[in-house]
Amino acid sequence: MISERSATADRRTMLAGLAATFGSVGLAGCTGGDEDDDDDNGDEPTENSNSNDDEAEDLDSNDDETVHSEYESTDVLVTTSDGDELGEVTAAIADTPESQELGLSDTDTLPDDRGMLFVYDTIEDRTFAMPEMSFGIDIVFADDEGVITSIFHAPEPEPDEDGSEQTYSGSGQYVLEVVYEWTAENDIEEGDVLNFEL
Repeated sequence: MISERSATADRRTMLAGLAATFGSVGLAGCTGGDEDDDDDNGDEPTENSNSNDDEAEDLDSNDDETVHSEYESTDVLVTTSDGDELGEVTAAIADTPESQELGLSDTDTLPDDRGMLFVYDTIEDRTFAMPEMSFGIDIVFADDEGVITSIFHAPEPEPDEDGSEQTYSGSGQYVLEVVYEWTAENDIEEGDVLNFEL
């Protein structure tokens, strides 16, 4: 079930319509992702003391910023058709041709509670690929009501592959990408429902 907010929904509907006009092939990643925006070097607090609390909060903020901070986001709750809650992620919204083509390809890692929601104007057959991906994902196709039509477990490309030949086709107006095997771990299957606001 999808609920909408008027001004934001109207803008996104228009953008999603433009995205659908420019093509129906989405990419989980694209080539040419040599950017290294994050010079964090993995520094993490080593103990939980008052002197490190501010530092830990700063690191948490940096983590949020490095995972799709340039995107608007929405919480996606997956339920059974009867409304039983199965799992929830915060998803970056990919609703422009550029963001849909880039997808998760410039993302180094994806936390278990994060994902990307591809928003289109219409239900269509769509093909997603894995070029330049550095981790596996689940690809969840859903119709205009958020009902899941298919789920694919797309493993990380092998070291000698670029992932462009790994393609996954399904029908949907919405496509949710989450961490590999997240749907299996949460007993999510076809017929379950993506619930979110745009």
